[in-house]
Amino acid sequence: MEKSRVLVVGGTGYIGRRIVRASLAQGHPTYVLMRPEIGLDIDKLQMLLSFKAQGARLLEASLDDHASLVAAVAQVDVVVSAMSGVHFRSHNLLLQHKLVEAIKEAGNVKRFIPSEFGCDPSRMGHALEPGRVSFDEKMEIRRAIEEANIPHTYISANCFAAYFCPNLCQMRTLLPPKEKVCVYGDGNVKVIFVDEDDVGTYTIKCVDDPRTLNKTIYLRPRENILTQNEVIMNWEKLSGKILEKIHIPAEEFLASMKDMDFASQVGVGHYYHIFYEGCLTNFDIEDGADATLLYPEVQYTCMEEYIKRYV
Repeated sequence: MEKSRVLVVGGTGYIGRRIVRASLAQGHPTYVLMRPEIGLDIDKLQMLLSFKAQGARLLEASLDDHASLVAAVAQVDVVVSAMSGVHFRSHNLLLQHKLVEAIKEAGNVKRFIPSEFGCDPSRMGHALEPGRVSFDEKMEIRRAIEEANIPHTYISANCFAAYFCPNLCQMRTLLPPKEKVCVYGDGNVKVIFVDEDDVGTYTIKCVDDPRTLNKTIYLRPRENILTQNEVIMNWEKLSGKILEKIHIPAEEFLASMKDMDFASQVGVGHYYHIFYEGCLTNFDIEDGADATLLYPEVQYTCMEEYIKRYV
């Protein structure tokens, strides 16, 4: 079967670059949107040129120029949005709406994967403020996609490994703690960690698969469904050092939001839902599928191997 032509929007971003590499590796004609807004960002430009050298085609278009965006979308079969979600409320939401409008007008796209890649926003209607806005925005984009009858797949990638695993789930650091580790509650809530390269691999696996059409696909690598205590235990085994555990009750953790800035409050809310509530694992998949079961041939990276580089 001929492989779909894949356009990645946000291809120089943290997950976007991995999706571009996965698309090339899996033999898809791969296109990357090159926006004039790149300006003087030499690192992004060099990355785009490296993709071009590997066989990707760069399509020049601006998300602020509807005609150019429609023209770019018209050249492909699949669009994957990997635009950063760090700009809450207006910016990212507006850009995603513009992309949806272009896909709707072009009328040729057989699969759209919007920029989600976290926990399933359809299950987060109860999320705490102010972090709830990120889930509400994703649901707004979902409604726009479905109202436009755009064929789609939603990817729930859970916790990106580099942000959650080597730091033993600690906030405000990416490195393993040396002496003490904060444990959320009893530390026994199951969490799902996924290697970021594997996110790209599974995402591209989905684009031509009829089983993933108009579904939410969850990335649930069995060996990476771990409690925080298990992550800490793995690190102690690898490092040979026992850490002092400081258990933080839920009430105390939430109270810490009081004097924080907006972004930190959002982070605390998300951590609460993941590590106290268990929002990644406290449900069975019903109207969707587990990517690791759909694609058992993918040799995903286990977290015990992932964190060895930090020893």
